[in-house]
Amino acid sequence: MSLKSFAAKIFAKTVRKKIQAWSSKPVEVQEKIFNELISKAKDTSFGKDHHFDHIKTHADFVEKVPIRDYEDLRAYVDKMVAGEEDILWPGKPLYYAKTSGTTSGAKYIPITKESMPTHIEAARNAILCYIAETGKAKFVNGKMIFLQGSPELTEKNGVKLGRLSGIVAHYVPGYLQKNRMPSWETNCIDDWETKVDAIVEETRDLNMTVISGIPSWVQMYFEKLEHKTGKKIGDIFKNFELFIYGGVNYEPYRSKFENLIGRKVDSIELYPASEGFFAFQDSQRKKGMLLQLNSGIFYEFIKAESFFDENPKRLTIAEVELGVNYVMIISTTAGLWAYNVGDTIQFTSLKPYRVMVSGRIKHYISAFGEHVIAKEVEEAMQVASEKTGARINEFTVAPQVNPVAGELPYHEWFIEFEKAPENLTNFRNILDQSLQQQNSYYFDLIEGNILQPVKITKVPKEGFQAYMKSIGKLGGQNKLPRLSNDRKIADALEAIIKK
Repeated sequence: MSLKSFAAKIFAKTVRKKIQAWSSKPVEVQEKIFNELISKAKDTSFGKDHHFDHIKTHADFVEKVPIRDYEDLRAYVDKMVAGEEDILWPGKPLYYAKTSGTTSGAKYIPITKESMPTHIEAARNAILCYIAETGKAKFVNGKMIFLQGSPELTEKNGVKLGRLSGIVAHYVPGYLQKNRMPSWETNCIDDWETKVDAIVEETRDLNMTVISGIPSWVQMYFEKLEHKTGKKIGDIFKNFELFIYGGVNYEPYRSKFENLIGRKVDSIELYPASEGFFAFQDSQRKKGMLLQLNSGIFYEFIKAESFFDENPKRLTIAEVELGVNYVMIISTTAGLWAYNVGDTIQFTSLKPYRVMVSGRIKHYISAFGEHVIAKEVEEAMQVASEKTGARINEFTVAPQVNPVAGELPYHEWFIEFEKAPENLTNFRNILDQSLQQQNSYYFDLIEGNILQPVKITKVPKEGFQAYMKSIGKLGGQNKLPRLSNDRKIADALEAIIKK
């Protein structure tokens, strides 16, 4: 065992004990963070506008601070971006994580000196928990690749800005600098396809042991490697043993990845966002990711089914239940207050609190009152793939409200197959049955002849990449919505298919 592996194991055990200490008293930890947030921000513009000096309890907070999304908070953020201090949080931010919103144009999410370390520590702790639980640490001696956005930053009124993954690249610990790939120069390439080609050339002959990124874009990297070498990824990288991912559910990709790699590898799921690092998979044996209750974030949860009510009930961590679909609301040391991240989550464990991402509150299908969510279509796809041996590159689902004359409406699944099922009708039936079993509203609509079973439209190879490229979102941290309540993506895919 190398000295580096030995040291990693000792450090991992120490860190896991600290995690167990705070995760064993979640309510107390969250109460402490709540009080610290209110105290530190009471003299900011936001704190004064919302009478933070009179907030003593969660009930006070609910009364004085309404739920907001980025647009609702924009007036404050615009002042910060213009150079003003003490607006949402004391002083100025360290960075702005620039993201592209679908309705808001560019978003500038503040990252402060208090919030920045949590982004780094959570990712580190995910790896250390894996080492502590499995005893595997050999991979720390090999090369590690992180497929991410460019680390080049610009500046706005004295504050640096860039993509979150690019900002985080500046904080890679010194002991990993020699191990990390790609090179700084390659990481700065803007065009995603050119960048991946360069990464292939840089890494194909190296001892890669850890690979990290959003599954769809790592898949692109793997396919280019396979095309270039004619080998399985596991044969190119014989010591590759850990895949770290976030952003989307890995399960629909798992069989395709195992085929590309040629064997199974362990994986760790992360839940990072520009607004905060919310959770990471702390165990290979337990379902879900450990919610980061001690990372300067105060969480509230609203049942998704009542989110659009006039005054939905805002729950604290002490009030949540297993298996319920919640919209997650956060208040943070970056100055986001009662902020709707847009994600829906479900708790898989309450001791400790572990979550899984079930979808986006705006990404669902309810054209007929069925309210189908991402988790349900992903699970249906997983079941159908496992039962038929199909492998999926990518997919998305949309309602067809106006079918040809005489037909009932239906859900249309646009699927790019790596390996199509031998019997597409059987595959379709399994998809539909799985969806009916998970969603009683959908079952009732099928049974009542309001909807007909799903239909499948095959997307040609690289069709989804062509779509993402057409909207300027190829690569990086960009993700394809699993489902939509309209035909915007579906219509664009149909145009690509016709070409």
